[in-house]
Amino acid sequence: MAAPIQYGPLIGAAVVYLTQQLLPLERTCEVLSDLLGVQMSEATVGELIMRAACALAPVEQQIKEALIQAAVLHQDETGVSVALKRYWEHVTSTATLTRYHVDQSRGQDALNAIGILPVFTGISIHDAWGSYFLYDCEHALCLVHVLRELVFQAEQQGALWAADLKDLLLSMKQATQQAREQGKRWLDPLEVLDWEAAFLRVLDEGDRVTPRATAPPGTKGRIKQSAARNLLDRLRKHQQAVFCFLEDLRVDFDNNQAERDLRMLKVQQKVSGCFRSLAGAQAFSRIRGYVSTLR
Repeated sequence: MAAPIQYGPLIGAAVVYLTQQLLPLERTCEVLSDLLGVQMSEATVGELIMRAACALAPVEQQIKEALIQAAVLHQDETGVSVALKRYWEHVTSTATLTRYHVDQSRGQDALNAIGILPVFTGISIHDAWGSYFLYDCEHALCLVHVLRELVFQAEQQGALWAADLKDLLLSMKQATQQAREQGKRWLDPLEVLDWEAAFLRVLDEGDRVTPRATAPPGTKGRIKQSAARNLLDRLRKHQQAVFCFLEDLRVDFDNNQAERDLRMLKVQQKVSGCFRSLAGAQAFSRIRGYVSTLR
């Protein structure tokens, strides 16, 4: 041994794993001392994390390549604090693959840097953030987000069309669940057409009772619309993304997969407050994607 203190691969793995269990660096050192009798500084813990992240770079690339070939992806993003600045943590995942990316951009610049959507040809499930629609793949909306808005319009604003649309979407969801349980790959095309026609009839009723705000004479610029009007316009514009789960039973009704994959990042922020550096955030994210994929 050339140095007075040496750490083998098992100790190194334990250190990195403890930080992936969201222990801050100082508490990780305390656990090592109390349980294993190993004295280690926070700087050494940080060095072991960076070493692990560097070793996992080829694995992260393999995960990315597998995600590009996937039939259906889940995508989402959430804000994170890095050195007291606002960044965005992006996740692209399936039930067996997870890849994270930290970026100052929430939009197209980040998605281009991730490098999946520009060449992806499958179906992307997301929450209707506009940047996702800039890419040519097929899109599916997270309809749990839509249900929340419909519940608000129905219960707080008394919109009957919103209550009807909520019930209709839940009936669609039940039909797709039953079909999957029966081992079906698709719903009957005529059944799908009936569901879609019913959806559009409810939108028509919503349009009838929710007129668009008009600008007074001489007013310039875009006129602010009500939340109900904006919701109707979004559902009309992206109706194919709404119907996607109905037409392809591989597509989930919600985007819970991506939200679950981001949840631990939010817990990490609650525990530690922020990442100390961008390199640290990137290292944590790469290791997190590796652990999630293995699990």
